[in-house]
Amino acid sequence: MNHEALDIRMAGACLQKLCHNASVKAGWWYDNKMDRDLIDLIKSPQSPIEARLAKALVAEKLCLTHSEVSEGMEGHRKSLPDDKLTHRPMLEVELADAVIRIADLAGALDMDLGGAIAEKMEFNRTRADHQPAARAAAGGKAY
Repeated sequence: MNHEALDIRMAGACLQKLCHNASVKAGWWYDNKMDRDLIDLIKSPQSPIEARLAKALVAEKLCLTHSEVSEGMEGHRKSLPDDKLTHRPMLEVELADAVIRIADLAGALDMDLGGAIAEKMEFNRTRADHQPAARAAAGGKAY
């Protein structure tokens, strides 16, 4: 593994741990009405109903990530500052929110997000359709 890949892996692991721990501490992974740790539910469902609920919970977290990206698009489209961090563009803050949510979910699922990012960046570096000439060709990826 090269130094860049190792740096990415370590940075991803650190970000994942920090974001997930903050989310747990804030109570986002505990359901007070059910009096239930939701991470435990995701990792060890005890019935078919719990298994279905665990899948829905992951889907909910993915949709919340999508909502952050959509809010960022709207902020970019309208050139808005963020409404909470008013010294920053809304796009920047909403992208940060999306990264936080992604790192949090990866932490809850014990994923190796940093490792996956490092591997995917290396894979993309050598992809034919990611090369400037391929993108410039007729039918190439414009964006």
